[in-house]
Amino acid sequence: MRPDDVTGDLLRSVSRTFAVSIRILPPALREPMGVAYLLARTSDTIADSGSSLADVRARRLDDFESLLRSGHDARLVAAIRHDIRPDHAGERALLDALPRVLDRFAALSPADRHDALHLLTTIVAGQRSDVLTFASSDGITALPDAAALEAYTQAVAGCVGEWWTRMGFRHVPDYARRSERDLLPSAAALGKALQLVNILRDLPADLRAGRCYLPLDELRAAGAEPARLVGTPAAARSVVAAWSARARELLASGRDYIRAVRPWRVRYACYVPWRLAERTLDLMAATPPLETATRVKLPRAAVRATMLQGLWAAVADGPLR
Repeated sequence: MRPDDVTGDLLRSVSRTFAVSIRILPPALREPMGVAYLLARTSDTIADSGSSLADVRARRLDDFESLLRSGHDARLVAAIRHDIRPDHAGERALLDALPRVLDRFAALSPADRHDALHLLTTIVAGQRSDVLTFASSDGITALPDAAALEAYTQAVAGCVGEWWTRMGFRHVPDYARRSERDLLPSAAALGKALQLVNILRDLPADLRAGRCYLPLDELRAAGAEPARLVGTPAAARSVVAAWSARARELLASGRDYIRAVRPWRVRYACYVPWRLAERTLDLMAATPPLETATRVKLPRAAVRATMLQGLWAAVADGPLR
C-alpha cells in the first residue's frame, strides 16, 4: 500500500463524500483528520458488527482502545480481525489496513495525537455504552429518555465537532471570525445534528436489529411501544417530529458555525454534510422513514447539486441564509 493510499484509496472505500472533503481541506489538516476518521470508522465497524455478540464487540472495542494508547500489537489486531467480519468490502479493507493506519496515527505530531486520542477514546466509550445498552436479544430495547439520546449524540459526534474546531485553530491561520471558546458549542451542535439525522433515517433498520434510539418515556406518552413500531409506525409520528425539530435546531446552530469559519476549504467541508442533512430532513418529512418501505436516501443528483452549491457556500453566505 502506497503512503497516500491510507487517506486516499482506503478512505474512499469507506466514505466517498468524506474523501472529497479531505481532499478539499487545507493540507495541514488532511493527514490528522483523515487518519482520525479512519480510526473512528474502524471502531464504528467493530461496534456495529452484526456477526458478533455484544460482549465480543465490547471486548474488541477495549482491544481497539488499547491499540490507540499503546500502538501496534499483532495479537490484538488478530483478535479484532478474527471476531469482526463486516459485510462491506471497504470495512474489510479497513480492518486489514489497521496496522498501517495505527502507524500513521503514531506519526502525528504530539499535540495532534493527544487530541485525536481524546476524541477516539470518547467515541469508543460512547460506542461501548451503546453496544451494552442494546445487548439483549429479547425484543427491542429503547433508550430511556431524551438525556440518554443527547448524551449519545454528544459522545459519538458532538465531540467530533469540538475536535475539528481545535484542529482548525491550531493549524489554520485566521480560522474564524469568533474565538475558539465561543465556537465550540456550535461545533458540537453541528456534529450532534448530523448524527441525529442519521439516527432518524435509520430507525427501521435499527428496530429490526433490536435497537430504538427514540426515548422510551416519550414513546409511551404518545401511546407507542417500541416492540409495536414495526407494525404500527404512525404511533411514533409525534416523537419523530419532535426529534426532527431538534435536529433542525442543532443544524441552525451549525449554520452559525459555518458562517463564522473563514477558510473556504473548511467552509466547503462543513457545508456539504450540513446541507445534505437538511435535505435529508426535508425528504423524511415527505416520506417518514418508519412509514416508508424503502430506505430514505437522497438521489445522487441531489448529492452532486449540493457539492456544487458548496463551492458558492465556500466563499459567500448566500446558501446559508
